[in-house]
Amino acid sequence: MSDSGYGDEPKTKKPINRQSRSCRVCRLRKVKCDRVKPCHACCAHGHPSKCVYDSVPGEEDTQPISQAEEIRNLRNEIKELRTRISSQGEHESRSRKLAQLEKLFDAIRSAPADIVDGLVGNIRADRSRIPSGDNEETHLTAGSEKRLVMRSTSPWGSNSEDEEFSFIKWNSSVSSDSHSISSSSSGSSSASSISIDEDWCGPLSRFNSAKPMIDVFVQRFVDAFSPEVDIRSGRAGAIRAAADIRMFSPMISNAFDAVSLTFFGRSAQDPRVEAAGMKLYPRVLRSLQDALLDPERSRSEATLITVTLLLAFESIERTSTEGVVAHVKGAARLIQHRGPENHVHGIEHLFFCELRPYWVGVGLVERKPSFMAEEAWKTVPWSEGTTAKDLLHYLLDLVVEIPGLLGQHDELVAAQETQRFGKGELRVKQTKLWNSVAELTSQLLQWKIDYVDCYPGGGPVASSESQGRDTFPVFRCYDLRTMQIIEPPSLVYPDLRLVQTMCLYCSSRLILSTIDDRPEGAITLVEKYQLACDIARSLEYYVRRAPGNMINRLAFPVRVAWEAFPAGGPERQFMVQVFELVEKRHALRLWGSAMPELSARAPGSPP
Repeated sequence: MSDSGYGDEPKTKKPINRQSRSCRVCRLRKVKCDRVKPCHACCAHGHPSKCVYDSVPGEEDTQPISQAEEIRNLRNEIKELRTRISSQGEHESRSRKLAQLEKLFDAIRSAPADIVDGLVGNIRADRSRIPSGDNEETHLTAGSEKRLVMRSTSPWGSNSEDEEFSFIKWNSSVSSDSHSISSSSSGSSSASSISIDEDWCGPLSRFNSAKPMIDVFVQRFVDAFSPEVDIRSGRAGAIRAAADIRMFSPMISNAFDAVSLTFFGRSAQDPRVEAAGMKLYPRVLRSLQDALLDPERSRSEATLITVTLLLAFESIERTSTEGVVAHVKGAARLIQHRGPENHVHGIEHLFFCELRPYWVGVGLVERKPSFMAEEAWKTVPWSEGTTAKDLLHYLLDLVVEIPGLLGQHDELVAAQETQRFGKGELRVKQTKLWNSVAELTSQLLQWKIDYVDCYPGGGPVASSESQGRDTFPVFRCYDLRTMQIIEPPSLVYPDLRLVQTMCLYCSSRLILSTIDDRPEGAITLVEKYQLACDIARSLEYYVRRAPGNMINRLAFPVRVAWEAFPAGGPERQFMVQVFELVEKRHALRLWGSAMPELSARAPGSPP
């Protein structure tokens, strides 16, 4: 039988290597993936930007469903219906279809991920069952209309929220600078009654919703706090990248709404818009608190983004004297909880690197050793080459050592007052602190030689010429040789990155000088005064050229310089004028208060 072939076993087919239909995160977590990009699991855990599908050439049928693609298709259908209504007259049936499509579009944009998944699936099912044409519109909207009822029970799409912004939707005109947005004269309650210039709104306002004005406010906020700048001005794309994924996270979306409304209201001096943002603020705080209590959600990118947005909110409103520092401290603890390995890629890496001066600065304010001084935090976030360190980050690698020295000094002072240590032990600890201060000072001076003296385009130079057409406060200080009041020229830099870095360098040396009481080699009073004057002389260049609200990057150095100047002198008069100018020009109450919460002085030290 074996010769005749009847006994041969049937050949088994070799398994075909097919692409996994789950995203990379779901495969690693070993959970079910719904093949939507971003999928429900990634959105629910606050990592929409990490939802990545490994692609295989020639297998288009395995590609994930793109929610953005469905939204673009719906937007095109709405646009097509608008065109038909304009050309053929507004018929009742077409108006009803348009309203249904707009409701469907709004639900997909603002509903939770599970509801969106159902809507998108229904749209694809309807299109696969019916032919293209006018009938498709009827089936599409009718098949999805019943799902819109679910949105009324969603905490992110309730009618009460729409009522909060009713005055915005029906405001006859809202203008800012040379732009204005006007609603139609008909006063219709549908979103189609409001016309917005798409070119002005930009890429972030590509969604036409029942709250179209909010997208405009978000765009204005993003342009201010995350302007599009080149590398020589310093990276500023973290908040802009977060805005692109806000539709996938209700917490991020609500945070953007609250902050952008408040900022626009302050900028346009419209108390109604500002009050609307303030009304949303407690809701965002509650959702953030719930996320922080969850072990997994506390590590999500959505939580990190929300904390940072609330920091921007406090710089605008300054709801309390401790609000800004409290949010920076909370963000720093959150970053420490997440670990350095979670800041290597994506949005998390951008937020860590761009705002690293804030995370380091809060250690200087607390005067305690910072986790940022650990070697892992100096290396791991850059280990994959997502971005490269520049002169600012190399300076921060040194500045992170200062909080630990401040803490040692405060402990020594307390020990001397309580006589807890003997004279011999105190002398040993004091000598150890002096050696550490001397070594760090030497490293800072060497950093300046390596990175500033050889900087492309040259270092800062004095320029007596006016740097703009409008008037700017004139800085006056003392000539320490003659004790006469003079007007030194402003400092001009090749780019904004060097200004920010040099101001941080000067402020760091000023802070270090407060504990540098060595018998020999300590920084002199003349050097301290010169460092503070260099910060003041750099302000005109930065304030005139910094786009948006990048001026916040100089907030801490400016406060340090303020404290270095004598009270009642011409130097502080100049600083007060700059504070008022920045508050008026950028709608930042933090600057108008002279920023006492950013003080790095020791507790109980004289003013």
